[in-house]
Amino acid sequence: MSSPRVWLVRHGETEWSASGRHTSRTDLPLTQRGEAQAKALAPLLSGRPFTLVETSPRLRALRTAELAGFDALPNDDLVEWDYGDIEGLTTDQVRESYPGWTIWSGPWPGGERPKQVATRARRLVERTLELPDGSEALLFSHGHMLRVLAATWLGRPPEDGRMLVLGTAAVSVLGWEHGTPVVQRWNLPADDEL
Repeated sequence: MSSPRVWLVRHGETEWSASGRHTSRTDLPLTQRGEAQAKALAPLLSGRPFTLVETSPRLRALRTAELAGFDALPNDDLVEWDYGDIEGLTTDQVRESYPGWTIWSGPWPGGERPKQVATRARRLVERTLELPDGSEALLFSHGHMLRVLAATWLGRPPEDGRMLVLGTAAVSVLGWEHGTPVVQRWNLPADDEL
């Protein structure tokens, strides 16, 4: 199997992503830099024959898709990991209450657990695998959600997303090699060649 391929795009920079604050439900706009990042995606992504183009319904993802030149369909499965009570906090701030905390190991007071995020990721993977042979999907989403999605694509547990760093407005491609799901490209800024 050589297709479909799935292109993943993390939204552009927001005030909170720039300062390391966990952002899920808080609907922040892109910064000026984030808007420039999103616009820089257009030359890289334009002209590709995407069969499916979807986005998280959060403003930062919708705007990234729009500035990149796409009228993407909102899909709630693409929203960011629900951080619950740690929304808006940095990792250092969370660790004041929970020493050694990571999003991957918890705890997750009032938020989603990794398996819940992986359930949404599985639905996204299954949806793309139903596309016709040769199809390409383009998904605009968020850092942790896309990391879990990549782990799910590879048949790995959601916690393995911890090994995949993902910057703002970065492009990644999930595909196949000899029938095995693989990561073909990861965390490429918009000005890189694919």
